[in-house]
Amino acid sequence: MKYVIVIGDGMADYPLEELNGETPLQRAKTPNMDYIASHGVSGMLRNVPADLKPGSDVANLSVLGYNPEKFYTGRGPLEAPSVGAELESGDVAFRCNFITEANGLLEDFNADHISTEEASKLINTLNEVMDLSNGKYPEPEKHHKPGKFYVGTSYRNLFVYRDEKSAALESAPPHDVVGEPISENLLKPSEDENAQILNKLMLQSRKVLENHPVNKGRAETDKKPANMVWLWGQGVKPSMPQFSEEYGLKGAAITGVDLIKGIGIYMGLTVVNVPGATGYYDTDYDAKAKYALEALKNHDLVFIHVEAPDEAGHAGDITEKIRAIENIDKKILGTLLKNLPEFGNYAVAVLPDHPTPVHVKTHTRDPVPYSMFSTNADPDGIEKYDEISAKNGSQGVMEGHKFMKSFMDYANST
Repeated sequence: MKYVIVIGDGMADYPLEELNGETPLQRAKTPNMDYIASHGVSGMLRNVPADLKPGSDVANLSVLGYNPEKFYTGRGPLEAPSVGAELESGDVAFRCNFITEANGLLEDFNADHISTEEASKLINTLNEVMDLSNGKYPEPEKHHKPGKFYVGTSYRNLFVYRDEKSAALESAPPHDVVGEPISENLLKPSEDENAQILNKLMLQSRKVLENHPVNKGRAETDKKPANMVWLWGQGVKPSMPQFSEEYGLKGAAITGVDLIKGIGIYMGLTVVNVPGATGYYDTDYDAKAKYALEALKNHDLVFIHVEAPDEAGHAGDITEKIRAIENIDKKILGTLLKNLPEFGNYAVAVLPDHPTPVHVKTHTRDPVPYSMFSTNADPDGIEKYDEISAKNGSQGVMEGHKFMKSFMDYANST
């Protein structure tokens, strides 16, 4: 039995007036998703526990079968292994966005989707210029700089800080505070020593970055500057069992996003690096499908993650969200369904991790629709894949971290 899970990040949405009351999933042409629903079973997943923020970190842990209430320690540490940051005891990893600051406001949480090449140059400068040295760290000659920036992908980078107390600070995801004053959304409590150090770092980064050659070049092409860093989503290194031990399967992960790669590394999944997987609208969907089929030759399960619908949701772009959904359907699921019979018995599931509604422009914690098909099992009569149809599926509403076992049990039922 081969297993494939396809995640359209942020794919779920609300009915939209612009679409005559339909959701983007309902409006999009999705014959392959509909095939999975009509030949399989459907339901709703609650991937985000009530006491955790609705993010891709928490939600994807759930989908992969790991209860985030038990294993989640923060977004930053989940990205760390993917960017080469080896966390030690006392280290706290912060997600570090390049943002655009304008007139004291957080204008853009992704700095106009700065390229990885540009981000790398800015990271190198920050590591050369920003000196956080102070007297409270042991062995100052060893820890002259108690913090270090790491290059990730595009605007998504990492900062590691050597004081475990900073993990308890309150931080704001930048995509949740677009248009709001920088001063009101810095790390809290403001009287905390680590908050003061790190808030000063963020504010001082403005002076370092605003006249950087990268930003001068961006200005010449009418692109927003990456003129400030934003630290958030911090935590310490998590400890989680290997996926093969938990589920008895050898798994692989395909994604253009460091967060999902990092989760995969911690779980012992093979992270397949796909050329052209960008984590944006221009990601190479065809290549993801091709590499997934290749990975299935020596793996039992492949987890395919596509970021594009989430980016469209954050941008409030209905057209791009529909286009991303249709690309997932045609170029990934279409190719998979055509070629999977070569492997014998197989099972496919399609779902979002969380909604990113275009009118909200950030994540919500609503349950998400899922459909799964197996060559071994009978359908439940649902004809289409979307948020409304799935509510009537035979699977009802389930806690997200129970999905993986349910998927495997369903796939092997007769």
